[in-house]
Amino acid sequence: MKKYFSVVLLVFSLSLHAQYNVNLPANNWVDSVFKTLTDTQKIAQLMIVRLSSIDQSTGKITFYDSQVESDINRYNIGGICLFQGGPKQQAAYINHFQQIAKTPVLFSIDAENGLGMRMDSVIPLPRQMMLGAVQDPQLIYAYGKTVAEQCKRMGIQVDYAPVVDVNNNPDNPVINDRSFGENPRRVAELGIQYMKGLQDYGVMATAKHFPGHGDVSVDSHYDLPVVNKNRRQLDTLELYPFKRLIDEGIGSVMIGHLYVPSIDSREHRATSISNNTVTGLLRKQMHFTGLSFTDALEMKGVTKYFPDGDASVESLIAGNDMLCLPGDVTLSMGKIFRAIKEKKLKWKDLDARVKKVLTAKYQRGLSHWQPIDSTHLTEDLNKEVPDLYRNIAKQAITLVKKSDRPFPGPAPKRVAYIGFGLMNDNVFSKRMRDDFHANTYYFDYGLDSVKAAAAFELLRNRYDLIVIGLHNIKRYPANDFGISPAALKLLSDLSHQPNAVSFVFGNPYALKYVCDASVLLECYDDNDITQGVAADWLNGKFLANGRLPVSVCNGMKAGFGITYSRGPLPEVEAESLGFNSAKLLRIDSICKRAIALQAAPGCVVVVVKNGQVAYEKAFGTMEYNKAEPVYPETIYDLASVTKVCATTISVMKLYDEGKLDLNKTLGYYLPWVRGSDKDSLKIWDIMLHQAGLKDFIPFYAETISKDKDAGPLPSVYATVRDTTHSIRVGENLYIRNDWQDTMYRRILTSKLGPAGKYVYSDNDFIFMGKIVEALSGQTLDAYTYDNFYQPLSLSTTGFKPRNRFPLSRIAPTEQEVPFRRQLLRGDVHDPGAAMFGEVSGHAGLFSDAYDLAVIMQMLMNGGTMAGHQYIKKETIDYFTAYHSNGSRRGLGFDKPEKDNATRKEPYPCADASPLTFGHTGFTGTCVWADPAKQIVFIFLSNRVNPQESSKLSSLSVRGNIMEDIYKALQ
Repeated sequence: MKKYFSVVLLVFSLSLHAQYNVNLPANNWVDSVFKTLTDTQKIAQLMIVRLSSIDQSTGKITFYDSQVESDINRYNIGGICLFQGGPKQQAAYINHFQQIAKTPVLFSIDAENGLGMRMDSVIPLPRQMMLGAVQDPQLIYAYGKTVAEQCKRMGIQVDYAPVVDVNNNPDNPVINDRSFGENPRRVAELGIQYMKGLQDYGVMATAKHFPGHGDVSVDSHYDLPVVNKNRRQLDTLELYPFKRLIDEGIGSVMIGHLYVPSIDSREHRATSISNNTVTGLLRKQMHFTGLSFTDALEMKGVTKYFPDGDASVESLIAGNDMLCLPGDVTLSMGKIFRAIKEKKLKWKDLDARVKKVLTAKYQRGLSHWQPIDSTHLTEDLNKEVPDLYRNIAKQAITLVKKSDRPFPGPAPKRVAYIGFGLMNDNVFSKRMRDDFHANTYYFDYGLDSVKAAAAFELLRNRYDLIVIGLHNIKRYPANDFGISPAALKLLSDLSHQPNAVSFVFGNPYALKYVCDASVLLECYDDNDITQGVAADWLNGKFLANGRLPVSVCNGMKAGFGITYSRGPLPEVEAESLGFNSAKLLRIDSICKRAIALQAAPGCVVVVVKNGQVAYEKAFGTMEYNKAEPVYPETIYDLASVTKVCATTISVMKLYDEGKLDLNKTLGYYLPWVRGSDKDSLKIWDIMLHQAGLKDFIPFYAETISKDKDAGPLPSVYATVRDTTHSIRVGENLYIRNDWQDTMYRRILTSKLGPAGKYVYSDNDFIFMGKIVEALSGQTLDAYTYDNFYQPLSLSTTGFKPRNRFPLSRIAPTEQEVPFRRQLLRGDVHDPGAAMFGEVSGHAGLFSDAYDLAVIMQMLMNGGTMAGHQYIKKETIDYFTAYHSNGSRRGLGFDKPEKDNATRKEPYPCADASPLTFGHTGFTGTCVWADPAKQIVFIFLSNRVNPQESSKLSSLSVRGNIMEDIYKALQ
């Protein structure tokens, strides 16, 4: 049956090609189709009927497929609007209707926040007010692109989005959180990005609800709202976003049902049926030439005064192109033909509109329509949604009040969570228990003031931290969002306690109830994703960057949000730095493919050009099959990147100060080396990895039992810290303090290879780390912190991250089998570095990607950052140059292969200039700087999780990303 159905669709598709000659230019195709239409069919081309509706009292969906089929067969109806129903069911209807239609049908949907707004089993995207808090316009473009891809997959040509109404009335009962906010310029900017995301990927966008539905107190679904503003006020506020989107090429505009006396003062004359509005204002004054749709003509805002098909006639007289949901098609047809007969409508005008509709169909590919393949349809529609939603939620969360007490900080001991509007657990309450061992209390909106008073007395003096979540509030402001008076009183009493942190999960206008809160965050929605992101913020995994899209309290105006500068590298639009943003987005595809192929569970990429961040994104999760997302601020084990971002920069500073001579020997600086064959090794050769030192010594091997099931030897390790076992190597595992002497002996007695031969060695930099300590009088971690990380304002870079951050900030590295037999998280991955006390010259450094970009940019700046000189430019130029005939190495730094131009597999990528310097790390990391192009590239991952994988290298993930960075430059 399935095979037969596919053959039928193929035959139909071929016949459609033959019937309409799809290779014809647009005008020829339009003319050829137009000539086949009867007068009745021409009028029908201007009508859009609904496929389904939902009974608000029962929640049941009714499909009008028989009526729609009748309208197609009888009238050749022009468009169908999709509403409720499942994707596969609706896809079957679309395929069927397109097959039986004489003229291809224009399918539309009112999907402001994606197809999940209408279709069951599809995840909705965030509403537009949440987008209004996001400061990255590219994220709004990506949102539009995702919605477009959903529409294309479903065979939909028009999305009635974006909403560009300026919501400057907090009590608006119909727009409200559907708007980007109250600032008309910001509404326009975000609307343009959403529009471009849709239209660049083949779906017509619709600016609505013209001339502006944001400042009303009546829902046009039930009555006709009045907008009492003069024309000057309309021009500067309501009309401004529409004008901008028209200038940027919006494909269509939807006319709302509004009464605006300053445009048309005729009594009860809705804008949707007003010639002054549609023809006079939109067409003649604002020069809009695209399609105009009426808002649904079944809404009471227009049918209250123009019932039984009259609204359809008046809409066409006003100058509209397409009539959305005219109700009874036959009744409307009769009245339209009567209006033509009475010369209220001219065939010349109607024919022009029919051709405009046919042109839109041609432009959206309906001249060569292809049937929808329902295989994996629902999965495809949901594929991009969770990651995009999480990214938006993270970028939108807005810190609007903060006390002087540092937060987030070390986890408090006694924590309570009170969930308003809850009767059962949700994701946030579970995270409070899991992350903070919190006692959880639920106060649903049915509880009375007596219980509220008792709850306040119980909570206020008992806990170090009270976390408050406002949940399950209604979308619209009527009746205090459904929050009970007792809950409002308790919320007010608790939220301004000095040890309280409050989260509002929903409409930002609800912030007005907690204006006096000590610490207050707006999360914009109330679902698993937003709750998880809020819990991550509370754990310190990222800093809030969102800004309020609307004004809510004194001092909390639109555009307000408490944000913190991450450092000296500002984030700017990639285009301003000479990048093609679309090409730069190929990085996304590389990272997602790498994760899908299990090259790494997650990763972070940062691209800096001319000292400014052009690209910073996180992908995937901390571990496979876990819901813990990676953020740009996630901290990774850098492995051998330690060699350059800790040891080499320290060596360069000591070299600058005249304390280190590269021509002197190891024994000159380290007395304990003297008498061994390592005594005479020159520092120069050590920095170039050509001193003959052994590449790697598995120090741990002699400390574990030969019996594979026995584990670490009790003679060397203890499970609890004590005076003789104070060096942590893992969870519940401490090595003997004197074992380091054994390790140094193993290095000193290891066999030397031939001098001058390049052998990449950890032992080289174990020695160099000890030289830094000998010359500075400080441990390596203290020296790097005092001289680099602290003055550079790096918040994450350093050794021993478990002492500074909650584990949730740190990506787990490996489920280590042979040595520690545990998941390593915050403990250094390299066994030798762990046994040396977590601080070593070859490994042990942890950081997020942004901080590493600051270090590399400082080096590329010639050793300066923010007016402070860290290392001399001549020193950097010297250390980052080629210095060996036997390798590509600089002094400490890795560099491109010298014969990159002729290599089959260039390193690190084909277009990296010879000036490029950096390093890679075993855990799946790299840092590269190219002074010739002023580019810094950082890649962090935990590719060894759960065990070591070579796929990151075999897929050339880091090299391909780096090459795409160069290719993305205009």
